[in-house]
Amino acid sequence: MRAAFHLAARYVLRHRIQSALLAGALGLVFALPLCLRVLMQHAQQELRARAAATPQIVGTRGSALDLMMTALYFKRENLLPLPMRALTELRHRPDATAIPLHVRYQAQGAPIVGTELEYFSFRNLHLDSGKQLSRLGDCVVGATLAKQRGLQPGGHLFSSPEQAFDMAGVYPLKMRVTGILTANGTPDDEALFVDLKTAWLIEGRSHGHDDLQKDQAVVLKQEDGNIVGNAAVRMFNEVTDANIASFHFHGDVSTYPISAVLLLPKNAKAEALLAGQFSRSKEQQLIRPRDEMEALLTQLVRLEGFAASALMLTATAALFVTALVFALSFRLREREFATLEAVGVSRVSLITVKVLEVLIVGIVAAGIGLLMLAFSTFAAPHLLRWAL
Repeated sequence: MRAAFHLAARYVLRHRIQSALLAGALGLVFALPLCLRVLMQHAQQELRARAAATPQIVGTRGSALDLMMTALYFKRENLLPLPMRALTELRHRPDATAIPLHVRYQAQGAPIVGTELEYFSFRNLHLDSGKQLSRLGDCVVGATLAKQRGLQPGGHLFSSPEQAFDMAGVYPLKMRVTGILTANGTPDDEALFVDLKTAWLIEGRSHGHDDLQKDQAVVLKQEDGNIVGNAAVRMFNEVTDANIASFHFHGDVSTYPISAVLLLPKNAKAEALLAGQFSRSKEQQLIRPRDEMEALLTQLVRLEGFAASALMLTATAALFVTALVFALSFRLREREFATLEAVGVSRVSLITVKVLEVLIVGIVAAGIGLLMLAFSTFAAPHLLRWAL
């Protein structure tokens, strides 16, 4: 047995590249279905947890999936915004807490989430360093985003314009980083949060500029108490202690947009009453993320089944190809085996050599598969966040 193992091991090592390619191919095709299952299980767990933690979401009529992805994962979807008065009406109800979200702009790829302080309590988000939002133009940053950008309290981030060459667009806002949030393994780690007024400032519904009454050189005309500035008026792209008083909003604030409202009913009765109320609305919709996510995961499970079946067929085909490779290899080595038999090696020992060669390659393939499975388990959270 020892001599047979020695011969098998020496052959595998002598043809190490061929053996490594064969073991790698086997390990890959057999590990892929298991890796897929690990990724799907983690995705289902994470998606269900995020959805289950959010009782209800209110938005405009349209795609329920788009509304859920906007409110839970800060994806900017093609949704009409809610007017601010919708939030005011919801807050008049004593049986639910309403938390607004405005998700439209980004800061170099990171979502800017306009919300209020209740959101941090709801998501159990705490500060790792710095302080909370205290004025217009402030932001707090998720742990992952802060680590990627090297941000600390007192640093700055610029909002990204919607169109790179929109000369008439809104200036990028230079936001002051006041705090860094602790990591909690959710999409909150990769976002930055501002208050609603700062989100509207980025959108151009507010601005600050030089005092026109003090600098007549920038006044275009003045009539009926209104002062109109000319093109020389200096617009501020950063809120500071010196210029914060110059920032003002235009128009009716009740018409200002928000993307969605997280609705937290006090009890099951309030949840049912709210669902019934919005079922009759023609302009707004109320969704339960848990239900919408289950519908989505049902489709994903079906797709997983098709993918797993295809991968198993591939693995079966790879197994047959491997058997063919070994059969051809043994056939080409007939003279080698005949020589060994002529010098006294028994047929049983030669069969043992062949079996051991197959086993060695199979064990190496199993090791490669286990390494891939371990890597997929480790990488699953990161892959899910990247995909979302």
